[in-house]
Amino acid sequence: MARRPVPPKDLLSVSDIASDLDRLLVRAEALKTERARGVKRPLLAGRNLGMIFEKPSTRTRVSFEVAMNDLGGHAIYLSSRDLQLGRGETIADTARVLSRFVDAVSYRAFHHADMVELARWASVPVINALDDLEHPCQVTADLLTMRERWRGRFAGRRLAWVGDGNNVLHSLLLGAAAVGLSLSVATPSGYRPQPEYVRAAEVLTRGTKATVSLTTDPEEAVRGADAIYTDVWVSMGEESETKAREEAFRGFQVNDALVALAKASAFVLHDLPAHRGQEITDSVLDGPRSAAWDQAENRLHAQKAILERFLGPRTRPRVRQ
Repeated sequence: MARRPVPPKDLLSVSDIASDLDRLLVRAEALKTERARGVKRPLLAGRNLGMIFEKPSTRTRVSFEVAMNDLGGHAIYLSSRDLQLGRGETIADTARVLSRFVDAVSYRAFHHADMVELARWASVPVINALDDLEHPCQVTADLLTMRERWRGRFAGRRLAWVGDGNNVLHSLLLGAAAVGLSLSVATPSGYRPQPEYVRAAEVLTRGTKATVSLTTDPEEAVRGADAIYTDVWVSMGEESETKAREEAFRGFQVNDALVALAKASAFVLHDLPAHRGQEITDSVLDGPRSAAWDQAENRLHAQKAILERFLGPRTRPRVRQ
């Protein structure tokens, strides 16, 4: 009998949960329903999550803390400015020490290489809470939001991405392909997603029959789409590029005229925070087609499913000396 593959210890990329994504989304929906009914089960009682943040956060920090509280566990906020990391301690040494104290670490990092280094030396699970290449927790919540609106069916649906080829898009390429959601991506020519993510998504689509297409024309991407997704043009750490990016992204604003090209039933996603009047207008973000607020709430429920998956009962972790 063939052995079942060993689940990954860490969530560094959507690729780590691609084969499990449908189940995670179903579980997130169930946890959301339980919370709405006032049901709280201490599934992670006695478990502790250390949260390292190198960048500011609203949704990620609050959703992780509330998720751990709802599941009976405890979350500890660790600013990189307060840790010895900020005074020169190595990531490897930090990983070794934290592994002796907590049951998992979520990490919001500037560099994916640092995320990989932390996971390499930690004996407990490491969860990517955003880095410069991916944002898997965000995209799990995004897919949950779409799944709710489409009553569990991704097949035959198409999402249009309008904006930067950034970390969220990288995770979305993988996540959409894994669940069978077709994705049309519109970016300026100099801001396309990294080719390796496009190739990885195309490999995943072979098993789901979804499609991936790239264009520099927002109207082409949006026309007939079932949903539209946009994000900020200038991400954290890119402030020095603001002028150049604003110039490059002219014509990529998600406004009423662009939304009108999508299906009449289409809705609009934004992972927030939004730069109102730049990548999206007030009339769209605050309008009846906006799903951004459900999307923000779903960070909580998606992360509960992720935390349960990575912090639940498992074999005793290895201890690195």
